[in-house]
Amino acid sequence: MRIVVTDPIISEFADLLRKKAPGNDWDFVAGISPEAQSGAIARADVLLCAKLASRDAAACTARFVHITGSGTDRVAVDDLPAETVVSRTAHHERSIAEHILMAVLAHQRRLPAVSEQMRSGVWRSVATEASTPLHRTLDELTIGFVGLGGIGTEAVRLCTSLGMKAVAVRRSPVAAEALGSSLEWVKSMDALPEFLAVSDVVVLCLPLTEETRGLMGAIQFRQMRSDALLVNVSRGPIIDEDALYAALKDGLIGGAALDVWWDAPTGTDAPESVSRFAAMPNVIATPHHSGHARQTFVRRATEIAENINAFNEGGRLSNSIPR
Repeated sequence: MRIVVTDPIISEFADLLRKKAPGNDWDFVAGISPEAQSGAIARADVLLCAKLASRDAAACTARFVHITGSGTDRVAVDDLPAETVVSRTAHHERSIAEHILMAVLAHQRRLPAVSEQMRSGVWRSVATEASTPLHRTLDELTIGFVGLGGIGTEAVRLCTSLGMKAVAVRRSPVAAEALGSSLEWVKSMDALPEFLAVSDVVVLCLPLTEETRGLMGAIQFRQMRSDALLVNVSRGPIIDEDALYAALKDGLIGGAALDVWWDAPTGTDAPESVSRFAAMPNVIATPHHSGHARQTFVRRATEIAENINAFNEGGRLSNSIPR
């Protein structure tokens, strides 16, 4: 089969893909022009992609399209031919869970502000300045998850193992016992105000849909605790950008850890929104890399190769998307 790969990240694992799915004609086209990529996509038997425009999807003749991540919001799945088989992959749960934990610790220990003070030659602690705030340990905190898929479940496991209490809201609530006794409770999205009022940390780990776009706005920030940390590892537009900026500026919430943004970068030039928020002392800003552990991509490449083999042999595919 002719396999076309447009995703530049998974292309870095070309040797592993070839080894795990031998006997195919691999065409890695991430570095060529958009026009040439479109031509390659139109000739593919199998397409591996992280993004796919509507025009390319409509012209795609691949019998199997494998999205190289978990999100489908940048892939025009609905514009693919009805008979095209589509799968996706993840394996970033552990890496993102560790990122969430890192953000919580950095916020509690005021790591960005303290590091900046030390760089400027200022030694400020309760031993030298009595007004310096004391931090809390993890076993004093309640962490709340909006959404409870693979990322949320792994983060609950990791955070509660260190003594944090965990609560959650999700579209389809299930009993806490079904997801593990480490959760204090799981409720429907109708309980969001209650959830925000009890959470020292609010983690967004749900997909971007028309229902979730703008979910966190001015009303929700007023419902949060004044020292609470907002962590977003999902998609930027789930948060109202201007409302978040105002909440941080006015001290309605304690801080934010933003790994996802409202605009995409241009090469290595960050979107305009990054400079707006990164300049704030209560913001931890990262370039959408919370899932970028080597383990993530090794496991993704392995699953993709196994799915290609299964598709070629008429076997069962993992993580296929109903069409």
